[in-house]
Amino acid sequence: MEQSTETKLTVYFDEPFWVGVFEELDGKKLSVCRVVFGAEPTDAQIYAFVLRYFNHLPFSPPIKTEIKQKADNPKRRQRNAHKQLEKSGVGTKSQQALQKQYEENKLERKQKSREQREAEKQRMFELKQQKRKEKHRGH
Repeated sequence: MEQSTETKLTVYFDEPFWVGVFEELDGKKLSVCRVVFGAEPTDAQIYAFVLRYFNHLPFSPPIKTEIKQKADNPKRRQRNAHKQLEKSGVGTKSQQALQKQYEENKLERKQKSREQREAEKQRMFELKQQKRKEKHRGH
């Protein structure tokens, strides 16, 4: 059985910016990436963005997802396409993946700031010790 990768881009207006959400479905794993475009992008701008930056996008860690059976009826497919165009926002799985990525970045930032705080505290302690030694040098 051959596994395929399916990529989908949803662009929507999230006050005050236009946002794009890339969803990458690899087998049963879903990864997402959120990109803020700013002003409303044209089709040509989106295409150029995908060609230029797609390989460098920071996708979230993959999460397991269920693959839904696709309907073969062309009228149903057309109806679903219209529904997706009308619906703004991203799917709940995508939101979960974005939230997971956000939490991981938050933990990384906390750890880095804690290490910087400890290093600064240690530097100040050593500076204080050095000043104390210099005060008693002449005696």
